[in-house]
Amino acid sequence: MSSDVSLPNIDSNLMDKPTLEKCLPQPAEHAPRILLLYGSLRKRSFSRLVVEEAARLLTHMGADVKIFNPEGLPQTDTDDGSHPKVQELRDLMMWSEGQVWCSPERHGSMTSLFKSQIDWVPLNLGGVRPTQGKTLAVMQVCGGSQSFNTVNQLRVLGRWMRMVTIPNQSSVPKAFLEFDDNDRMKPSPYYNRIVDVMEELMKFTLLLRNNKDYFVDRYSERVESAEEVSQRVNQRAL
Repeated sequence: MSSDVSLPNIDSNLMDKPTLEKCLPQPAEHAPRILLLYGSLRKRSFSRLVVEEAARLLTHMGADVKIFNPEGLPQTDTDDGSHPKVQELRDLMMWSEGQVWCSPERHGSMTSLFKSQIDWVPLNLGGVRPTQGKTLAVMQVCGGSQSFNTVNQLRVLGRWMRMVTIPNQSSVPKAFLEFDDNDRMKPSPYYNRIVDVMEELMKFTLLLRNNKDYFVDRYSERVESAEEVSQRVNQRAL
């Protein structure tokens, strides 16, 4: 490596030097707030049943959990955002510190119902990105053999929404065989994997929830903000 470490393209006043102290978790006075979304309105929706199992685990681990029921949510672009279900979803997005997404796989992808929930969340609400820096766990259920198409798509969505998607994930094949007559998941490696995913989500949420603004703070956006401020000041001086 060259001994020349000069950075002529960098504004040193806006450049951050990460340290361990800056990355340490900050204390919080409330339980981790986790929002769970599912992707089917069927009476016996297996994505909902998986989400309910996940919610029980998270509650046992000390989280404050809320499950959004998408029934009645209008299609995107058919409402101006004032619909009560849209407002409920957006309020929960702002409330949450971490999220769990679970969709069935249909035609090789997530369901339209699940995607509609994400599409109703704007990139910003009042200048605040409602999902930026929040943790995310992705899961899917399959009617047939195991697939990972949907969880892979959910990861793309999570990245686009600037969420911190944990490494672990869950895919439950032939989900109709994994639940008993009381709609509780049977003991299995698939159930154990969901436990793993919820444990990991809790750990990441506890680490990041009160320090997320630092982890998603970006040099390029600080530069852009500084340039915008400069332009406004110069315009006033004209």
